[in-house]
Amino acid sequence: MADRTSSSFGHLALHYREAEDGPRAARLLEALGFSPSYSTEGAGGRFWHFVIDPQAEGGTDRILYLIRMPAPLRAVYDAIDVGLTGSAEVAALREAQAKDPELGFHAAVLMHSLEELEALVQRVAAIAAEDPELAGRVRLTLNRARPGTPAVDARMDASPVFAQATRHTYGPNGVQVFVETDLIAGGPMGDNWVFEFDYVFPGYEENILNRPTPKAPLVSA
Repeated sequence: MADRTSSSFGHLALHYREAEDGPRAARLLEALGFSPSYSTEGAGGRFWHFVIDPQAEGGTDRILYLIRMPAPLRAVYDAIDVGLTGSAEVAALREAQAKDPELGFHAAVLMHSLEELEALVQRVAAIAAEDPELAGRVRLTLNRARPGTPAVDARMDASPVFAQATRHTYGPNGVQVFVETDLIAGGPMGDNWVFEFDYVFPGYEENILNRPTPKAPLVSA
């Protein structure tokens, strides 16, 4: 098995609830840097095919499918909503999610440059503030690198987006950006989805993604 080609991530299916939210969610995915391949009208609603980035174009992996939520799943989410909305447990969950976006279901993308990630943040912040159809539907949360590495600290202080961030990553030498939206349904209540975008500064054994080295358990702790 030593010469076997490595497996790759195939696709992630994302659901939107209402018909009008499909095009809005598709626009958000483009703003996040995902590359659209095609869309088509299906029996259940419009379907979009995205790839993680243009280098994956035409391939069979690193795909995002954007699909109208199937009716049976929608019925279950609606029943959960009716039965649990207003409960202390749901209130506690939403309060915890507001403080920690990676608490629940989410998907993460590793970026290859900090500049690319900073541009993504500026792009999404602009549409969240200015686009009438997306305003109020998107929330950004930024975690700057944990202090302690002088070169990384200096880059954070010079960053157009992370300089003012007050939250820090759980691991060193990297940053996290969370984009939460109710245009895509996710989580136990089916009311939001979270994308995470990470950048790891090169050259540091201890980093935000905790590579499986002997030091990884200590970094995680």
